[in-house]
Amino acid sequence: MTTTESPQATPSGADPAILAALASGTRPPRPSALSTSLTFAWRAMLKIKHVPEQLFDVTAFPVMMTLMFTYLFGGALAGSTQEYLQFLLPGILVQSVIFTTVYTGVTLNTDITKGIFDRFRSLPVWRPSSIVGALLGDTVRYTIGSVVVLALGLVLGFRPAGGVPGVLAAILLLLVFASGLGWIFTTLGLILRTPNSVMGTSMMVLFPLTFISNVFVVPTTMPGWLQAFVNVNPITHLVSAVRDLMAGRVDWTGIGWVLLSAVVLTAVFAPITMRLYRTRT
Repeated sequence: MTTTESPQATPSGADPAILAALASGTRPPRPSALSTSLTFAWRAMLKIKHVPEQLFDVTAFPVMMTLMFTYLFGGALAGSTQEYLQFLLPGILVQSVIFTTVYTGVTLNTDITKGIFDRFRSLPVWRPSSIVGALLGDTVRYTIGSVVVLALGLVLGFRPAGGVPGVLAAILLLLVFASGLGWIFTTLGLILRTPNSVMGTSMMVLFPLTFISNVFVVPTTMPGWLQAFVNVNPITHLVSAVRDLMAGRVDWTGIGWVLLSAVVLTAVFAPITMRLYRTRT
């Protein structure tokens, strides 16, 4: 009988062969903030690939809302379904994308509950990259929702007077605002305990903001006290700016308010999110 001697271990307990292999090469360079953010963005898009049900709300909900409001209420509200469609579709576009921003916080909270969150924090990468990457990946989700709404509108007879440039400018403005709004839900995703609580709380915020606005009706028909809220609602300014751009008009004041709102939301909630991200246990 022959016996083989195992390699002697170092005092630390590690195999010398393993230590020699690890020490033989040069340490790879630390990844940049851009590369790690893009990697996490790709992860967010792979989630859509492997779980396509995530796109159900992005596609089915705006289709349902567009058809329901156009053909059930269009004649009563505007006298003609086609006329109401020209007014409604930019608002539905805004509403569908705004509702989609909730999933940024939901997916973050899901990562926390599954323990993936702690693994990300232990990686030698730029700390905010996991959240920034998730926001970048969700931009793809917003774009898909916008394309679905516009395609349905064109089939139903929506004709934007602003043409392709106006539509692209409107979508770009919407994506900028949605990216700023998403920081609110990343904050909620780090504060609340379950994905369902994040979804429920977020909808309690978004439903009043989107329905008490100019998405579906002209605010002049509302009571004075309600008009006061609608006039300061950032969703109202966003919808008005999107409508103007699609109609071929450029209201720089309205666009400025939308961009300012996006900057303020990011400046307030991004630092809160990152502080919670660093200190959460």
